[in-house]
Amino acid sequence: MVGPNILFIDIETAPIIMASWSMRPPYASAVWTERDTYIMSFAARWRGGKKTRTWALPDYPGYKRNKHCDKAICGTLHAMLDEADIVVAHNGDAFDIKKINSRLAVNGYKPPSPFKTIDTLKISRRMFKFDSHKLDNIGRYLGEGRKIPHTGATLWRGCVEGDPKSWSTMRRYNAQDVDLLVRVYERLKAWSPNHPNLNLYTHDIGCPTCQSTNVQRRGVAVKANSRKQRFQCQDCSAWFTGAKV
Repeated sequence: MVGPNILFIDIETAPIIMASWSMRPPYASAVWTERDTYIMSFAARWRGGKKTRTWALPDYPGYKRNKHCDKAICGTLHAMLDEADIVVAHNGDAFDIKKINSRLAVNGYKPPSPFKTIDTLKISRRMFKFDSHKLDNIGRYLGEGRKIPHTGATLWRGCVEGDPKSWSTMRRYNAQDVDLLVRVYERLKAWSPNHPNLNLYTHDIGCPTCQSTNVQRRGVAVKANSRKQRFQCQDCSAWFTGAKV
């Protein structure tokens, strides 16, 4: 598909390992940190791609020497972000992007080229009153599927300890998150009040949300000091305005 490089992404991180004097307040705070968090795996798919791919720490040659080093996987992430024009994630602005940036900086990488972000959690919270804004529940509400059930912290512990079965489950879990993200984005994008204008990347004339040329004139949008032709996309259903009338 001609247009911007849109990357759908989800990361999974390891828990912080720390020491504490007690498991109960007020002495439950960390005395020292034994190991900081790090990126264990990530899943990604490019717009127009048919399959989501996962990358995990065991995929890299240095894993046997150090099961907790994420420098190599951060290199893969950096290369993909450097190629992306737009990155889509659920809670990506608050978590995924900032966590990736943190690990890139720790591992000595320079910033990737700038990109725009689309956070489906922000769209959900701003435009809807769903009972829950979690990706799993939005997928259920919209009939687009669910996240893969797992054993909770036990799964993460298994991966941290190098258990192959845990890693296999984590890969499937991570990939399903992105598959679900893609479907939820497709359902919510027309509702986004500030979706990036995709036409600006190609100079095409069509729907700014999905680039379709199957659009229909639908009245006039009246602003404070102007009137503009109003359109609705017949493919993604997004509304947009054109020239002054």
